Amino acid sequence: MGKFVISQRANGQYYFSLKADNGEIVLASEGYTSKVGCLRGVDAVKVNARDESKFDRKSSTNAKYYFNLKAANGQIIGTSEMYQTSVGRDNGIDVVKRVAPVAVVNDLSS
Repeated sequence: MGKFVISQRANGQYYFSLKADNGEIVLASEGYTSKVGCLRGVDAVKVNARDESKFDRKSSTNAKYYFNLKAANGQIIGTSEMYQTSVGRDNGIDVVKRVAPVAVVNDLSS
């Protein structure tokens, strides 16, 4: 089963990552100044992952593929890893859609 992992870095900010069933990170957040904000980000992923229109498919300047998951207000909630192909990216989106809504939260922050 997939899971969200919350961590706190040396700079004091909180981050979450969404791990697929195989343990691979499929979505990661930017930094949050509070744990409450980070948990709200997790909740936003759970809600917005159900909506295909919230996924923004992208390609990088080095010919790799990734996606952003956006909230209703258009703000980026999370960004995927880089994929070698657009098919890999699309499979990553499918994983987020399937796993995020039911993923448990594993809080590793202090």
